[in-house]
Amino acid sequence: MLLPSARAPAIVHARTRTADNLDVVLAIVTLPLAAGALAELPQNARWRELHGRSAAKSGTVRTTLLGNRRHTLAVLGYLKKDASPFERLTLAGRMLKEAAAREPQTVGLAAPAAGSHAALESLLAATLTHAFTLPSFRATAGPRRIGRVVLLGAPHFDPRYEEAVGAGTNLVRWLTALPPNVLDARGYRAALTQLARAHSLKLRWLDERTLKRLGANAFLAVSAANQEAGAGIAHLSYRPTRIAAGARPAVALVGKGIIFDTGGVNLKTHRSMLDMHTDMSGSAVALATLIALAELRAPFAADAWLAITENRIGPHGYKPQDVIRAANGVTIQVIHSDAEGRMVLADTLALAGRTRPRFMIDFATLTGACVYALTERMSGVFTNREALVPRLIEAGRVSGERVWNFPFAEDYDADIESKVADVVQCAVEGKGDHIHATRFLARFVPQETPWAHVDLASATRAGGLAHVATEVTGFGVRFALELLLRQDLPGTLEQSG
Repeated sequence: MLLPSARAPAIVHARTRTADNLDVVLAIVTLPLAAGALAELPQNARWRELHGRSAAKSGTVRTTLLGNRRHTLAVLGYLKKDASPFERLTLAGRMLKEAAAREPQTVGLAAPAAGSHAALESLLAATLTHAFTLPSFRATAGPRRIGRVVLLGAPHFDPRYEEAVGAGTNLVRWLTALPPNVLDARGYRAALTQLARAHSLKLRWLDERTLKRLGANAFLAVSAANQEAGAGIAHLSYRPTRIAAGARPAVALVGKGIIFDTGGVNLKTHRSMLDMHTDMSGSAVALATLIALAELRAPFAADAWLAITENRIGPHGYKPQDVIRAANGVTIQVIHSDAEGRMVLADTLALAGRTRPRFMIDFATLTGACVYALTERMSGVFTNREALVPRLIEAGRVSGERVWNFPFAEDYDADIESKVADVVQCAVEGKGDHIHATRFLARFVPQETPWAHVDLASATRAGGLAHVATEVTGFGVRFALELLLRQDLPGTLEQSG
């Protein structure tokens, strides 16, 4: 069960203003409530009665039953006028939780007089994540799924973008949640083969023999302790029909795919190792973003580079004080075997850089320091182009997947200087490790290439995040698509030369 088999809900526009065939109707309204706003909803007298029970407060949810044969559950959510996208998504997620006990199969969505399609997008995003079932190996069947979504009173709303974002987010959640004995290196490669075929992507698998020939010794140092061969770097390509297959990519998406992380010679403790099957989330974000670009027929060429291996412990594993030469010739003095993510990314960034993309962005669950700095509510972002900082922050704000920019100052390099190599893998002290890791990775990105690094502190969060109710959040796809498509970052970089 490498890939989800259930289909996403069908999304249709309502032909009539009725709730007779709906299990649940979810509606978001903006405060102060505009006169006649609730008149657009089916059985609007019940909604007005619901609203009139007491003074409304932003962020709250109210429920009632509509007086029809189906006893449709009505869920009303309130937003303040200047609510942020994150607040909209959070409210939408709360509304789906209210409806969950009924196990609805047909859901109506409405945003009467909310002022834009943004509220409806948030409701659809929450519905698509709630409708998705994460991998389960239980003998008993799970709850009923949402199979049909009806858009009420929004004839011009096009759901295709949100469908692609939802599918991408759910693919990240699925792959990240798979047990490590299912999504091992061979399983991941098989899943990539299926996905590439389904979405008309080109797949090239760089196995360990090929990587040795390419000089990718930083990656191979990590994979050396694996009990079985099978690790490698996956290179997937999307080319629109009007762009030649061998064209230079506008975007290179790079992802850390550590499918299980023991810590290596510097072995993790039990609690620190327990959930390390999720350490491949960055690769899933890069993969799912590429698939979404293909599904939405993005007008530019894009590649994804996924560094896929375990970090095991064994007699051939790399160890502190080893000196290793990466694919671009930079030599690395190893300090800690549990800083393996930056090792595999070093070679992957270097190889991706050889294709001369106009923009590179990598995603990685890279450091605990970033989680300590931000908690799991936001993720960290870095860039080698200061002019890109406002664009990255805005993409996080508008998408509802918030990011915080950290320093990229050159003087931090003094902390990772080596006496025997070009750079140390990490500082002995853990303070500022998210910054040191980024300065390390910058050694493997061509200086002429604009680059951003996303440290995925939000990949998992107890209790979920925003509209996603599960611990595995799928964070990253909404952010990336906002940056690449709606902000058209590749087009902007091309125009600026």
